Amino acid sequence: MDNKIIKVLVVGDVMIDHYIYGSCNRISPEAPVQVVEVGREEYTLGGAGNVLKNLVAFNCKVDLISVVGNDEQGKLVLQHLSDLGVAGDGLISDDTRCTTVKSRVLASNHHLIRLDRENITAIEKSIEDNVLEIFKNKIGDFDIVLVSDYNKGLLTKNLLLELFAISKAHGKTTLVDPKGLDFAKYNGVNVIKPNKKEAALATGISIKDEESLTAACAALKDITNCDEVIVTLSEDGIAYYVGNQLTLIPTKALDVIDVTGAGDTVLASLGVSLAAGKSLHSACDFANHAAAIVVSKVGSAVATYDEINNKFFDCN
Repeated sequence: MDNKIIKVLVVGDVMIDHYIYGSCNRISPEAPVQVVEVGREEYTLGGAGNVLKNLVAFNCKVDLISVVGNDEQGKLVLQHLSDLGVAGDGLISDDTRCTTVKSRVLASNHHLIRLDRENITAIEKSIEDNVLEIFKNKIGDFDIVLVSDYNKGLLTKNLLLELFAISKAHGKTTLVDPKGLDFAKYNGVNVIKPNKKEAALATGISIKDEESLTAACAALKDITNCDEVIVTLSEDGIAYYVGNQLTLIPTKALDVIDVTGAGDTVLASLGVSLAAGKSLHSACDFANHAAAIVVSKVGSAVATYDEINNKFFDCN
């Protein structure tokens, strides 16, 4: 990327990723389940927070607008934001909900179970208004808006409608990583980036080949009234649809260990590329390379420019 500092505003569901690492050598006498002897625990930002971490790894200026509970986990989110150099004034504490925590138990790098603590009810109107007020005050300072939807209740249909309208009024590109079945709520977004399964569920089209993928992308464009559609295809790479034309870019992944957070890396990579003025093809190609780095690591990882260059472009 160029030396220009890219400024990215992230709006979405932030959470805590809690990892419990241990070893497993026996079965419990109480039930036919494995006994994990805990060695260490790790807490890190997940969801929209992982998008933020990826952007920081790309040397971007970042900020986050999200909602957490009035609890210890919410304070932990704030501390992690501070560690990233983010003030946290876009973080709203809601007494009616808990901070989302995903706890994963791993033994010898094998993911055994995940435990979720969350409240996925839609935020109240007063919280919605607060989010929009903060967004209006911040958007002028950023180059692009990334929307990270984990379907945890923050991104209501009305909130998204207002968010996209405000962004257009300020001439800012919006890029959304969607969730759920009702993609009509993303009407007005510039670029939408589902994965293959999400695209199939949202459109009702079984994606089996290039023809069905093209049909799904066309349907997504009609549903959301977006400018461009990007679909991640796991081991098959990434596709983008613009001007009624589908383009496929093969995967760059060499060693797949853990796909956790790969979608967040793709969203961040696309955002930083598009904000830097790169073409959609260049942005997707860069995202493909970045995703190949993170899936070779355990947990919600990030990629750096140096890692991408050393892995794929170092000719020495």
